[in-house]
Amino acid sequence: MHTVWKGAISFGLVHVPVKMFSATEDKDISLRYIHKECGSPLSYVRKCPVCDKEVAWEEIGKGYEYEKGKFVLFDKEELDQLTDESSKSITILDFVDLTEIDPIYFQKTYYLSPDQAGTNAYRLLMEAMRQTGKIGIAKISIRSKSSLAAIRVLEDCLAIETIFYPDEVRPVSQVPGLPEAGTVNDKELDMAKLLISQLSTPFDPAKYTDDYRQRMLDLISHKIAGEEFHIAPAKQESNVIDLMAALQASIQAVQHIPTDPGPSLTGTKKTKTKAAPAAKRKTAKSKAAAEPADQQNEASGTIPVIAPKPKRRSPKSKTTVS
Repeated sequence: MHTVWKGAISFGLVHVPVKMFSATEDKDISLRYIHKECGSPLSYVRKCPVCDKEVAWEEIGKGYEYEKGKFVLFDKEELDQLTDESSKSITILDFVDLTEIDPIYFQKTYYLSPDQAGTNAYRLLMEAMRQTGKIGIAKISIRSKSSLAAIRVLEDCLAIETIFYPDEVRPVSQVPGLPEAGTVNDKELDMAKLLISQLSTPFDPAKYTDDYRQRMLDLISHKIAGEEFHIAPAKQESNVIDLMAALQASIQAVQHIPTDPGPSLTGTKKTKTKAAPAAKRKTAKSKAAAEPADQQNEASGTIPVIAPKPKRRSPKSKTTVS
C-alpha cells in the first residue's frame, strides 16, 4: 500500500505516530475519448483563451472567482501560511458512540498503522476503544484540506473515516416533492413489515457484485475477440396501482425462492421436481454434444475474463486525497 499521509494521533497527552493508507480503491472502468477518424486518443490541453497558447504548470496559479469574471489571486506562499503545525496531527476532540453518527456524514475510509516507535501507544488506544465501544471524533488536515474524522477499531487495525462538516450536509427540508405527513393503511403496513421480515438477513458484502462493471468487462472481452455482443433489453415493469396486491405478490415471490432455507409461512411442504424421462435426457445430451464448442460456450455463458487496467495518472498531474 502507498502511504498517503504521515503524522500522529493525539488524545490528551498521548502521542501515537501513525501512517495512513487508503482503505478503498476505485475499480471503475475508465474509457478514453477517441478520434473516430483515425482512432487516436484525445488529450486535454491547458490553454489560455486570451493568449491563445498552451500554459505550462509553472505558469499556473490559483484564484477565487468572487464575481463573474473577477478573481482574487493567491501565491503558494500565501496558501502555505494557512496551514499550521497541526496539519500533521490527528487531534481527537471527543469519544462518542458510532450509532450516533448518520451514514450521510461519512466520506472516505483510511487505515492507520503505527509509525516509528508508536506500536505500544497504538495498541493501547486500540484496545481501550475496543473495550469501551467508543470511537474518536477528530480533526485532520490532508494536503491543505481540513476535515472532521471518525477513528474506530476495524478488526486489529485503527481506521479513520473523513466526515463532512454539518454545514456541508444539505438539510432534508430542501428536498422537493416529499410527501406530507399522514396515516398509512394498517393492512398495507402489516404486509410491508412482513415483507421486510422475509427479506431480512445478516449483512454479507461478498454477495453483492457490480453487475455493470462485469457486463462492461464482458463487452470488452468480446470486442477484443472480434465477436458481436448484444445485451437483451430488460423487461419493462408495468406500474402496479394496487399496493396491497404488489405487497402480496412480493411476499409470495420471497416464499418460493428455492435457496430460502427457512420454512414457508403457509406451512405447505415443498414438492420435489420430477426428473425428466431418461429418453428426453439422452436426447438433450446427444444434442448438446453435436453442437459446436463455441455455441456451447455461448449457451453456458462462458466468456473471456479480463481484469480492468489500472488507471494511468499523468506524471504532471497532482493527486488529491478526498
